[in-house]
Amino acid sequence: MTVRELVKQYQREIQATTLDADRAAVLLTKLTALIGPCNDEIREADALYAQKLLFCLDDYKSAGKARIAAETSPEFARKAEARDYKELVLELARSLKYFLRSRSEESALTRQG
Repeated sequence: MTVRELVKQYQREIQATTLDADRAAVLLTKLTALIGPCNDEIREADALYAQKLLFCLDDYKSAGKARIAAETSPEFARKAEARDYKELVLELARSLKYFLRSRSEESALTRQG
């Protein structure tokens, strides 16, 4: 399963189910583990986009035209998608952290009262 497929699967599970704290903690761990592969994909996509931009500079001789041409390429789309997936992973992880913190506080209040 690819990183993208895993992220989508975890996102669907978070959206579609009522999580308990144990499952939320497992998902948080799995999402956090995907940050490294997301960074690897971003580095690779950035390098490929930089190469594309250099080729476009050779073709167009104008930085503005070259950038426009490069930004319509599959390399640019891959670069943007990689960053979007990392942002999604981070937001899902933040949501789970907030959920777990909230559950922990509720549990502490219940024990006190």
